[in-house]
Amino acid sequence: MKAQIRTLDGGSAGEIDLPAVFSEDYRPDLIKNAVLALQSERYQPHGTDPYAGMRTSAVSWGSGRGVAQVPRLKNGSRVARIPQSVGGRVAHPPKTAKILVRKMNKQEKRKAIRSAIAATINEELVAARGHRFEAGIPVVFDDAFEGLTKTSDVVNALRAAGVFADVERSAASRKVRAGRGKLRGRRYKQRTSLLIVTGETALKAASNLAGVDAVSVAELNAELLAPGTQAGRLTVWTAGALKRLEDM
Repeated sequence: MKAQIRTLDGGSAGEIDLPAVFSEDYRPDLIKNAVLALQSERYQPHGTDPYAGMRTSAVSWGSGRGVAQVPRLKNGSRVARIPQSVGGRVAHPPKTAKILVRKMNKQEKRKAIRSAIAATINEELVAARGHRFEAGIPVVFDDAFEGLTKTSDVVNALRAAGVFADVERSAASRKVRAGRGKLRGRRYKQRTSLLIVTGETALKAASNLAGVDAVSVAELNAELLAPGTQAGRLTVWTAGALKRLEDM
């Protein structure tokens, strides 16, 4: 399987053989598990004080008063300590000891990443995610693309390759989140756009583009390749990235 190498102005710079990883079987089940396992590592453990609701003077009045024999606060009649009464402790509060991280076998995780990489050249999967692209995929630039230092130069290259419309789609989708999340550091929602993969170092000039993630081959993971567990992200490669991917 071959792919055309594009120059920065949209011309052709020859062809390149795609690594064998692009022939991997599509396994959406493994991709979903790999993404969820990666996301679970970001969960923050939380729980209550083990003695919350227990530090109280409540004792039972005993029998003979015609009332329930439950712990009641001294100098009062309010029930405390027991969970089945109003004013009592929480029955089963969250505990920090709860295991939040999902485990996944190393071989399954590697196969999931290979499958997600192969899904990036499946036009049906890429279109199903809502990405916009004019030319065929995969989009492969020559190594001069990695040397760009201005965002405007990256925009011009992406526009020449026919994929900048997807960045514009992401920018237009930005909106205020509904609900309390807007007060908790996640005020805006925005569609995911391109993934730019380079050989050695990430392309910093693309970091300000809406919805774009720019990483090196060594930084690839299942969540970058399949945001929201859905594979088929529109991906831009460089020739050096494909050569290094084949070596890995």
